[in-house]
Amino acid sequence: MPRETSTDYRRPYRPRLVRLANRVLAGFGDRGVLHSSFAPDALMEAARGRTKLEDPGDEALVEALDVLAPSIEAEARLHPLGRVIGRARIVSTLATRLRLDALVRRRPEIDRAPLVRPIVIVGLPRTGTTLLHRLLASDTDRIRALASWEALMPVPAHDDESPRRRIAAAVGSEAALRYLAPDFFAVHPIDARGPEEEILLLDLALRSTVPEATMHVPTFATWLERADPSPAYRTMARALRVLQSQRAPAEPGWRWVLKTPHHLEWLSELPKVLEDPLVVWTHRDPLQVVASACSMIAHGRGVLSDHVDPQEIGTSWLRKGRRMVERAMAARAVMGEASFVDVRYEEIVRNPLAVARAILRRGGLEPTARSDDRMRACLGREAKDRHGVHRYRLEDFGLDERAVSDAFAGYRAAFGP
Repeated sequence: MPRETSTDYRRPYRPRLVRLANRVLAGFGDRGVLHSSFAPDALMEAARGRTKLEDPGDEALVEALDVLAPSIEAEARLHPLGRVIGRARIVSTLATRLRLDALVRRRPEIDRAPLVRPIVIVGLPRTGTTLLHRLLASDTDRIRALASWEALMPVPAHDDESPRRRIAAAVGSEAALRYLAPDFFAVHPIDARGPEEEILLLDLALRSTVPEATMHVPTFATWLERADPSPAYRTMARALRVLQSQRAPAEPGWRWVLKTPHHLEWLSELPKVLEDPLVVWTHRDPLQVVASACSMIAHGRGVLSDHVDPQEIGTSWLRKGRRMVERAMAARAVMGEASFVDVRYEEIVRNPLAVARAILRRGGLEPTARSDDRMRACLGREAKDRHGVHRYRLEDFGLDERAVSDAFAGYRAAFGP
């Protein structure tokens, strides 16, 4: 029988060695990791020390860090090893941002390169976006996707560094996550060499949903609702330009294929940084989506904390999901229907190749025998439940069908159940 994911969200899986490490780290008291600083200045100083680069003074980045770091300190309740990982993640993100900006200062022509007619997949989590993304990304002659190792490290630590070191680091990160949270791979498979969301590029501005998906940081999440998203989108576009300067498909007329549910909330930002994006919006009945998405967040938060509150996740994510689709519908009315392709989850499941071929055509790329073969091979690799069976129920998160139907009434009226 395939492995089934745990629904005991309040007691996250904890490997024996991690439990031992937490006891040891907690035992150091005032000298230990529990008192390592999440102060914004200390985090930025650690990033400068790692890169030997000076921060040019990005006010938007400082503003975000000044909200995020205290929110983690006061609210996230990370276990000792989670505190080590969480702090290292922020320092690594800041260091990558310093390297990215320094590279473009040395090579300003990168910032002038166009990002032409990308295909951007959006939709609520658990609506088929990952499979569709990986299908399109398999047409590597004409499609450029962000690889997971590039998302983690878009800029090498040294100018002459080959990708091998970055790939090896990403493989190590994948193995570490698999050890810490094997259930997570049944929820959202991760492949160090495979396509990944650009959410990590948006996070280089510290204005993304990454923190609230992995930690309980309600103060930061509330701030993010109202914060200006444009610094994140400018940073994402800069990182994409850097990456396409490193590697681009050989065929002329190639396209980026991008994907993250984060874009739903900020669709109007896409045309500001991307040239004529084609937005592919995936749809699925929210009654089939909400519990699955809440489960994904609960498993994600359980990696770093022993304190996961599924009811809080249900309440906050239902509100967030509603806000995402309502903002997306308002932005769509301004952008115009010509910029959108709508895809039902059921269509992706029933005939994924036909859906992918139709999207390629809308993007100006005629399907070929070679692209069909590659997409079929991709489908063979993406077998459902290959990492285990994802189990979830609305009631585990304090929700019921009426609450979900009411929250998404406008969206369901516009796009069907």
